[in-house]
Amino acid sequence: MADPQKPQAEVLTESVRVNSIEAEATLRGGELAWRPAAAGDGEGQERRLELESEVLGCRVDGRKLKFATFAETGGGKGKGGGGDGNRRRGEVVVEMENDDAALRWADAIRDRFASLGRPNKLFIIVNPYGGKRSGRSIFQNEVLPLIEASGVLYTMQETKHRLHAQEIAHSLDLRKYDGIICVSGDGVMVEVVNGLLQREDWETAIKVPLGIIPAGTGNGMARSLLHAAGEPFSISNAVFAIIRGHKRALDVTSVVQGKTRFFSVLMLTWGLVADVDIESEKYRWMGSARLDFYLLLRVLNLRRYNGRILFVPAPGYEEVGDPVDQTTGSETNGFSTGIQEDVATDSNGETRGYVGPSVKESDLRWRSLNGPFVSVWLGNVPFASEDAMAAPKAEFADGYLDAAIIKDCPRRDVVGLLFQMKDGAYVNSPCVEYFKVKAIRIEPGLRVGSSTKGGIIDSDGEVLARGDDGSHSRAGDEPGHLMAYGPPIQLTVDQGLATIFSPR
Repeated sequence: MADPQKPQAEVLTESVRVNSIEAEATLRGGELAWRPAAAGDGEGQERRLELESEVLGCRVDGRKLKFATFAETGGGKGKGGGGDGNRRRGEVVVEMENDDAALRWADAIRDRFASLGRPNKLFIIVNPYGGKRSGRSIFQNEVLPLIEASGVLYTMQETKHRLHAQEIAHSLDLRKYDGIICVSGDGVMVEVVNGLLQREDWETAIKVPLGIIPAGTGNGMARSLLHAAGEPFSISNAVFAIIRGHKRALDVTSVVQGKTRFFSVLMLTWGLVADVDIESEKYRWMGSARLDFYLLLRVLNLRRYNGRILFVPAPGYEEVGDPVDQTTGSETNGFSTGIQEDVATDSNGETRGYVGPSVKESDLRWRSLNGPFVSVWLGNVPFASEDAMAAPKAEFADGYLDAAIIKDCPRRDVVGLLFQMKDGAYVNSPCVEYFKVKAIRIEPGLRVGSSTKGGIIDSDGEVLARGDDGSHSRAGDEPGHLMAYGPPIQLTVDQGLATIFSPR
């Protein structure tokens, strides 16, 4: 419905040729309509093209306006409807009778595109190493043609090493761009978020819209965004979502251990899912199939982990777990129940960037669950990967994490859960505790049956802590790992802190 407070754009009507056929065309609001002249008496069927949802861009070639279309197959608006959600590129050429008419229409169309909030210039980060190492070819063959057809300007840079995207985001002149796009798996977007939040101007930097084009192994964020809009999962649909310029808020989770912090936007896992995500790296050549393959191997040799989690439940989940006596330090192993006992600092001991949400002690009502656990999964969005809906009730900016915890259960029951993970039905199993939290703390223990081996704590594909090398350790004992396995790791949510391009 049109905004009554917003001036309405002029309606333009012109006798033209559309795809070389004489017609009368009308530009009304965000819609181009034309009615071709019929071969016999009467008029042909009216056709329509919505600029917002069916057009990549428009370029002027003399008296011709060339619309690069990206409309649903199987019949879109003006074709009888009933599209299947998949899109196909095309072109509609509108030829005016004179140059003045062409200029007038071109100006009007530019104004309409500008009113849609579409980006003018993007910074695109390509990870050539993700997934099957196909990031570069995906950019060249599937992303670039759509970007160029839209008329959006861009700067592209490939990542050269781990955390390179974080370095880029930390130093990038954000005033030049309307968004940062990651052609990668989920990990590169997480690096960008961390880079933005480590800047001195983090409050404005984190509001720069982010985009994700799936070119990795898991692709959980892209799958979640397209699923929420009812769009089929594809690279082209992800690109078009960015071109269209729609945005939504995105929660950011602070992951803290002592004075060390990490920011997450997708998930944190411990146990089965983390083992599969990280240990399957040796099968990266298989692409996303490596996850299913290694998951089967891991279930056949199922591991269970001792430990405990403490959490502040969201409204409606206050009865999950057991209450924690917050008057005794022993209940939290000496770790304060306050959200921010420690202020995160950099390697020089200076506070820089964002330090996470601040929550009053009086607002917290902690509860706990004791292990052993098969898996602890904490998610911000519904999908962990293209084929696994790990958190069916997760929302992008509700201010909560969704916890899906597989308790100690027989191997045959875990196998059954795997077949129900595609649509999220597994959370209804009595083997799974599913609930929402505002804050949560993991106290990881050793593997059941082992006196030395721990597990892996993984956030968005990044190993935060690893205890499977034979002992618990301190942060400095694990080169390349940000945190230690054993001491508590705490997560808190800042509602809608970041912004992400979304299909709708």
